[in-house]
Amino acid sequence: MAQKKILLKVDNLVKEFPFSKGVLFSKKTGVVHAVDGISFNIYDGETLGLVGESGCGKSTTGRTIVQLHKATRGSVYYNGEDLTKLSGEKLRLMRRNIQMIFQDPYASLNPRMTIGQIISEPMEIHRTYVGKEQQDRVRDLLALVGLNHAFINRYPHEFSGGQRQRVGVARALALDPKLIVCDEPISALDVSIQAQVINLLEDLQDQIGLTYLFIAHDLSMVRHISDRIAVMYLGVIMELANSNELYSNPLHPYSKALLSAVPFPDPFIEENRKRIILEGDVPSPINPPSGCRFRTRCTYAKEICAQEIPEFREVDPEHFVACHLA
Repeated sequence: MAQKKILLKVDNLVKEFPFSKGVLFSKKTGVVHAVDGISFNIYDGETLGLVGESGCGKSTTGRTIVQLHKATRGSVYYNGEDLTKLSGEKLRLMRRNIQMIFQDPYASLNPRMTIGQIISEPMEIHRTYVGKEQQDRVRDLLALVGLNHAFINRYPHEFSGGQRQRVGVARALALDPKLIVCDEPISALDVSIQAQVINLLEDLQDQIGLTYLFIAHDLSMVRHISDRIAVMYLGVIMELANSNELYSNPLHPYSKALLSAVPFPDPFIEENRKRIILEGDVPSPINPPSGCRFRTRCTYAKEICAQEIPEFREVDPEHFVACHLA
């Protein structure tokens, strides 16, 4: 079996946001540990799902990968080149390969620009297409995402949420990227539209050979689109496994709790399933718990869980977990 090519390698990535108190003489009083030493690979042509509760650091991870946030520590390697060490023109050129689809299709499109201007803006910035070539490219992209090229001179407010998100997809494709970070691209859409956008992303992956980091909190949708899934909690990855393996054999207590909340299509099984209800609130990322981040809400927690940070280790082939008891 041929070895899979690593397109993106995230190595011990840390992103902290300092905060301060006071108005006139503000003084740094601490940091928010948004992403705290995570590591994973994304293979060429696959979809890696990144799931977890709101505020766990998923979106910050995605934005730090594309360098919208500068990493506090750690590295992000794209095709072997460390993006955290790039700046200026080198970073600008590298950004052609990694693009992003944002969560809110209402806020991520400039209301003063036409659809044609929005999609062609990356081409203007990177000088990849000009003149008639650019106009043809915009029309091709609109057709690719299932929109009529007659919409080219319309404004975002004239479109539904699903159509706006398709425009966002077309804009992300404008520079022929290899990797797209999808930051909860369906969470702001109606349920009836979500499947259409997911099917569009899957079709584009088959046609163009795209690679996705798919960030979401809807576990059933993530299973549908992802080859592998990483489960994140309070800035740390708790478990990483093949999609089917994670759903059939979750090893971390947090993964088990999340999956127990996913509805099952068989009413008999659903009626007899046991829901795992997590007690307490998610701790503050300003002052996270010692040892295992999840121990304050874990029913299996032992003394070692408070004393030592669990190693993120491979317990089965391609199945990684950060738990002392797994």
